[in-house]
Amino acid sequence: PVIWGDQIWITTATKGGQKLFAVCVDKNTGKIIHDLHVFDVELPMAITADNTYATPTPVIEEGRVYIHFGTYGTACLDTKSGDTLWERRDLRCDHEKGAGPASSPLLIGSSLVLHLDGRDVQYVIALNKTNGKTLWKTTRSIDFADIPVHERKAYCTPTLIPRGQGEQLISVAAKGVFAYDPVSGKEIWKVRHRGWSIAPRPIYGHGLVFAIVDRDRPELWAIRPDGHGDVTDSHVAWRETRRMPPRASPLLVGDLLFLVNRNGVATCLEAESGNLVWQERIKGAYSVSPIHAKDRIYFFSEDGVCTIIKPARTLEILAVNSLPGERLLATPAIAGNALFIRSENHLYRIEEAPSRPTPK
Repeated sequence: PVIWGDQIWITTATKGGQKLFAVCVDKNTGKIIHDLHVFDVELPMAITADNTYATPTPVIEEGRVYIHFGTYGTACLDTKSGDTLWERRDLRCDHEKGAGPASSPLLIGSSLVLHLDGRDVQYVIALNKTNGKTLWKTTRSIDFADIPVHERKAYCTPTLIPRGQGEQLISVAAKGVFAYDPVSGKEIWKVRHRGWSIAPRPIYGHGLVFAIVDRDRPELWAIRPDGHGDVTDSHVAWRETRRMPPRASPLLVGDLLFLVNRNGVATCLEAESGNLVWQERIKGAYSVSPIHAKDRIYFFSEDGVCTIIKPARTLEILAVNSLPGERLLATPAIAGNALFIRSENHLYRIEEAPSRPTPK
């Protein structure tokens, strides 16, 4: 979910993907404000049981929410009226063979940036957020001609980081990590790798980009982002190859990185060196990215168990809680003192009740 003011927005789809929706919920009451049927899809492609036809997270700003369903459509909606302000149905890529859409959009100034890394085409595109028209489109500079089509896919959401006095867009794709100029779309640098079907979002800190670079044999690479051209052999500061996550994004808190892999192995690394601080197994399987709030890290497992730890150099479990038997694959959102959790069938608001004065 995404939150702005008193509104929570999510996207949903019918099980077969023929109808796509945007839903707005009142943050305070849970009442549905808008339930909008946005797109019809005549022939949805097959997807895996671990994906949906509405996986990409919307992005929101004052008065507007931007929803993206991969190849099936992109739209800008008025958050007050629910009216469609513009839509695009021509941003195509082949999500076939059990994959499906997953990369979420990113707002940068006046542009909406989208990743479409399919089996047939692989590109990044920036749309004018006001009218949906194309500002720039950049094809991945990897030669995919001899690469099997299933190894051309990726699901990653980009990250914007500093570069000198400006900014650069960090974008993980099949076979490469790329940096683009967010204004022109021009490629600045790239690091080649062997991976594909990558979902974790890259993060930045201590002068390094931290990126997961494969699904089947995931590795965490720390990359110096100040290069030009192909910097594969010069700008990878360190790599961690053991027990890294294929789905959950890394989390940086201070000078420590926290990660959890699908099998529930949680890892703490020193961000600057990559040195292992601790590595322990926690209960459950994990697709959800860890989140940090108020000196706590929350690990949500796929079966709804939440393990809460201190962001520290020793593993200290503060609590273990669980939702009532629901599958959980979406990373929760935080607003104020509340967690907003989207499970397979429900949207929850979890917050400690305010203390009441003791009667005299």
